[in-house]
Amino acid sequence: MDSVRPKKHLGQHFLKDENIARKIVDSLGPDVQNVLEVGPGMGVLTKNLILRAFRDFRVAEIDKESVAYLTVHFPELPIISGDFLKLDLNVLFPGKIAIIGNFPYNISSQIFFKVLENRDKVDEVVGMVQKEVAERIAASPGSKTYGILSVLLQAWYHIDYLFTVNEQVFLPPPKVKSAVIRLTRNTTDHLECDERFFFNLVKTAFNQRRKTLRNAIRSLCPESFSHPFLDKRAEQLSVSDFVELAQSIKR
Repeated sequence: MDSVRPKKHLGQHFLKDENIARKIVDSLGPDVQNVLEVGPGMGVLTKNLILRAFRDFRVAEIDKESVAYLTVHFPELPIISGDFLKLDLNVLFPGKIAIIGNFPYNISSQIFFKVLENRDKVDEVVGMVQKEVAERIAASPGSKTYGILSVLLQAWYHIDYLFTVNEQVFLPPPKVKSAVIRLTRNTTDHLECDERFFFNLVKTAFNQRRKTLRNAIRSLCPESFSHPFLDKRAEQLSVSDFVELAQSIKR
């Protein structure tokens, strides 16, 4: 029996299926060279990632028991002991990076917002998340699951919903299904609008998604502002529609 075995933490369920682990690692692009694994736990993904022999591979782990376990079983592995959400990726990595992980359910959205903040640094993400989160990120306009993360991530990344993962491949088994998604940076350097305002507009629009935009984003618009999109709801607008609306409001 292992002398150090981490407990479940931060809403994380540890993957125990080796085939799924290999499939997740194989989902990273062939040209990726600098990789950060978030929340490695007992290293099920880690040992497969080590075999890829990346130029720079590190893991970020906040749980002290997991860090102790990884230190024993992967003595050569560079471990960043701390909260991924608080890391300065520009200091840690000089170039572009890919992020991979079995993301803890209760911070998965925060991880993707962190990716957005570092969109000029993070070229690719392969993550296992709760199935409904993956569906939300990959959703198209008009879908009930289309929302803030859908629009913001799709503005800068191509999204691939790769595969669904059964509950029984985890320890302990979660009560919901999981899914693996891949985000690949698109060619958009800058949106054709005020990007800070774009973020605010999207969040404000979806915070009252049942209302038409005329009412949902009233606080962001000049009193005399008029636009055909105002008669629609947030879920009906594509990324380019939101960009156009942001342009028009801030014109």
